[in-house]
Parts: sequence; C-alpha cells; structure tokens
Amino acid sequence: MSPDERTAECPLLTLDGVTKTFPGVRALSSVSLALYPGQVTALVGENGAGKSTLVKILTGIHRPDEGRLSIDGQARTLGSPHDAARAGITAIHQETVLFDDLSVAENIFIGHAPRTRFGLIDTRAMHREAARLLRRIGASLDPAARLRDLGIASKHLVAIARALSIDARVVVMDEPTAALSHKEIEELYELVETLKADGKAILFISHKFDEIFRIADRYTVFRDGEMAGSGLITDTDSDALVRLMVGRSVEGIFPAGSGRFGETVMEVRGYSHPTEFDSIGFSLRRGEILGFYGLVGAGRSECMQSLFGVSRPSAGHVEIDGRELRARSPADAIAQGLVYVPEDRGGQGAITGLPIVGNVSLPSLGGLSRRGFVAMAAEFALAREYTARLDLRASALDQPVGTLSGGNQQKVVIAKWLATRPLVIILDEPTKGIDIGSKAAVHAFMRELADDGLAVIMVSSEIPEVLGMSDRVIVMREGRQVAEFDRDVASPEALVRAAAGIAVAA
Repeated sequence: MSPDERTAECPLLTLDGVTKTFPGVRALSSVSLALYPGQVTALVGENGAGKSTLVKILTGIHRPDEGRLSIDGQARTLGSPHDAARAGITAIHQETVLFDDLSVAENIFIGHAPRTRFGLIDTRAMHREAARLLRRIGASLDPAARLRDLGIASKHLVAIARALSIDARVVVMDEPTAALSHKEIEELYELVETLKADGKAILFISHKFDEIFRIADRYTVFRDGEMAGSGLITDTDSDALVRLMVGRSVEGIFPAGSGRFGETVMEVRGYSHPTEFDSIGFSLRRGEILGFYGLVGAGRSECMQSLFGVSRPSAGHVEIDGRELRARSPADAIAQGLVYVPEDRGGQGAITGLPIVGNVSLPSLGGLSRRGFVAMAAEFALAREYTARLDLRASALDQPVGTLSGGNQQKVVIAKWLATRPLVIILDEPTKGIDIGSKAAVHAFMRELADDGLAVIMVSSEIPEVLGMSDRVIVMREGRQVAEFDRDVASPEALVRAAAGIAVAA
C-alpha cells in the first residue's frame, strides 16, 4: 500500500487536548497527536518543547491532567508502563532502558517470558523465540550473550526485538540515532521500513532534519508545550519546520545589557575531550554574557563540566585572568576563579536536605572557620547577603532547600557560587523547570552580575533565552563548535540551522 493510500486510513492512536502540569510548569497545553499504521510521524521541537513529557504519557509513566488518549477510536487510560505495554505501545530511547546483567533473550522477554507447564521460565523456548525475532530484524546476536558485552547499536536491536516480542502496534523512537555510526544509522532506517511494512505506527523524535525528511511520512511540531503545526512531510520543508519551532519574538522580554565590556578574562584554545567534544575555542570579557546553544548531544554541558574540573581534557589551553587554568578537580577551578552552576540543581547543585545557610556557605567554609569551627554569625551573614541579592523567597535561612520551589532552589545554588566571589560563572540551563516569575528574576540578576563586571557563560536550550540574554552566541553540534553570532545578527532561524546542520540556501 502506498503512503498516499495510507493517508486515508484512520489513525491507530490519537491524543486530543492533552494537558500536563508539574509544580510551576505547564509542560503540555491542549496538544493533539495522531499516529497512523504503517507510517512514521516525526515529532519536532526545541529542547523543552514538551516532547519527553508526551513520550512519558504514551508509555504510562505520566498520566495527563486533561485530555483523551484513544487506540482504534476507543478511549484508554494508561496508569503504568505495564498498561502501555498491554495496549501495544513500546519505546526505544536514546539511552536504551535494558538490563546489562541479563542476557539478550532475558531482556527481550522480561516480564512476559514463556513458561513451562509448571510455571517456570522456559529457557529453551525463550532462546528459540528470541533467535527468531532477531533474525526477523536482521540481527546476528547470540540470545545467550550478556547485554553488557554488546555495543550501543546492538542494544538498540535488542530493544526493537523486545518491541516485536510484545506485538507492539505503536513504537516510539526517541532520538534513536544519537549514539550510532553512519552504518548503524543506515541499518536502523532499514528496520524502520520493516516496522512500517508490518503496519506499526511509529513516532520518531529527532533533531536531525535529514533523518526526518528521509523516513517520516508526517510531522508534528511542538513549541513551548503547545502544538505549533502538523501535516504530511511532502507538504513542508526545513524552512517551514524551523519557523514553526521558533516562531516567537524575544524583544522586550529580557533585561537589556549595557554593551560595555572590560578586558578579556578567559581564553580557551583547542580544548578537546577524547569522546565528548573537539577543538573548542573562545574568549570571554568582563561584563559579557556568552551563550552556548545546541541540540541534544551537542557536548555543551560536557565541555563546561570539563572546564570546571569534572573530567580531564585530552588537549587544549585555558587561561583565567592571564594565568593558566589547571583544574584537576572542581576545587582547583573554584580556587582559580571559575564556578559552575549545573543543570541538575537537585542532584548536583544543592544538598536538598541541608538548610539554605548550609548550602550557601558550603564552598566558603574555609574562610568562615576559626580553629576548625565555623563562625555561625559569619556564615549567616554570608548567606543573608547573597540570598537577599537574589530576592530568595523563604521563611528562614534554616529552611531545608528541598522544601523550596524550583526557582528558589536555583537561586540558592547561584548564591552559593557567587559567595566565592568568582571571576567567571558558568550557568548551565539556569532557568530549566522554573516558573515564569522566577525566570524573570534569574534573568535580571544575570544581567546585574554582568553589568557589575562578572564574566558569564550561559548554556541554554531555550532560543528566546539565548537570544535575549547573550551578547554573543556559540553554537555546538555533535561535539564541535560550528557557528558564532554577535547579538545583533543572531536569529532563531540561524541558530536552529547551525545546530541541526542545515545548509544555508545559496
């Protein structure tokens, strides 16, 4: 059956008016989606557009606050991943959700292994059926092999075989090619065609436009948790998709900078890592906000963490204030004037069980101690000074950080590092997951820091934030620095094109 004939069919799965809200954040707002048998629907959008939340709803991890999910026209409630599997929905993620200590066959049939008449797992039948499924997708894998001994591409094949083992009718592929070689990607395309021929409805999530136009039959674009557009892939082009992804104005939303910069405070040349990034180079001036933009897997955070001493580079030279930065650990970086506010503030940025005062003072305890004892008056004075500057909303400085809102937790993490009086501060996704009011407060304070002479590096996946806050923008793609724009020439389209590897038309 041709794609044109299939477009007349009814969708296998539909979402109508689906809304999902988390504390302080509306992740999805009345979105709709239709998946058709024997077709690939590409889901496109910036980081943070709501794609991951949608996948979790489809796979039963989250339940929508509003809206309806239907399969074959019948409303369904997916209260758990088990419910989703029973409904014929499975997902193949960028990072496969499998078990390294189990065999290939055990991973394929976990939760639904064939049984003997005594109720025990029938290992022979399981291996035999696993071998049949692997042959069906052209995978020459030993069903008895341990998963930990396989490469990433082979693990993807196991995940696809698992999808076939539960007779999934809907297959969600979330950035499946991110860690694959060119040959492995081509093999994945062939598997997608096999799944289409079997009548599977496929949701394909990718930032790579060449992939989308190669294998997709339809597209849906999300922007800021809302559906921005959908249709047949033959009726659109990369320019139209980019406009749907970024169709917003950023003027008048962000605080204006002074435009006055001091001397260069940081120089990075030929900075490389064996696996994450290569030949990164830039300069940073006092009073400047340098933005880093890129899509999933671009290597931005990995580069910043390496500069902070979390991982060791393989090559490169870094100077802070004219002196070579030798950061063998975060403590070295802090001592030399470089601090890093991580994206995962709960897991890496703050100790949520400690009070505000304990978190803010933690990196500065050496200067607050006398004969091995912390001077509590000085500790509270330090915390009071920096939380006041950030307009932290809390009942008291001894309130546990874990009881604060996401925005106020972010302020605690920023206050902690500002209290060390750094020369350069790296802010990795500084407003991720916080509400609009808190975002505005963080943006205003970032601009105030820069105007006071601090040099700021901001990593962000939100194009309005990158354009609104940055004095210059560096774009990374697949571990490489691919473009640099001054504030007055940067545009949403230019950033997305560079990040997605879309050539500018002559």
